[in-house]
Amino acid sequence: MTGIEFLASFITTGRLHGIGIGSTLGEVDRALQHRCVDVVGEGGASLRRDYGFVEFYFNPGKEWVMSGGSIELHRLANAPELAARWGGSTGVEFTPYTAWADVQEALSDVPPVPEFTLTDQGGFLEYRAETSCVSVLVVDDEEEERGYHAGHGDVWSVSLWAPVRAN
Repeated sequence: MTGIEFLASFITTGRLHGIGIGSTLGEVDRALQHRCVDVVGEGGASLRRDYGFVEFYFNPGKEWVMSGGSIELHRLANAPELAARWGGSTGVEFTPYTAWADVQEALSDVPPVPEFTLTDQGGFLEYRAETSCVSVLVVDDEEEERGYHAGHGDVWSVSLWAPVRAN
């Protein structure tokens, strides 16, 4: 599967290899057989699991539960070995750069296409899909060229976030 196809599915569903908000650490371990580093926050109040260019965030309880995550695509331009390792363990092949236009085109093949709220983030555009709790950050500085980092029109990162629940 290409990285673009993978991102289109993730943006639509909020699920990454079958896991998402509310998944336990055990479920993540079963879904992803990939090297990672765990960083426990001060006092054990949080856990960040870092897979290189993919990270998940967990809250404690009876067991750790996923509260968010991000795919840091901008890291791939300078460290393509991260994508190679990820592809070897997951079957998803990412390229060093991912154009938002290509992801948008792929989204049309994965109905239903989410409705996005667009926000200017100062040099970035954020496309936020409320239905899947996924936001996409796209480089919006026309002077940014591809090189050791993503360029204009490229996806910088894709984030998964827990919805705020009313009390």
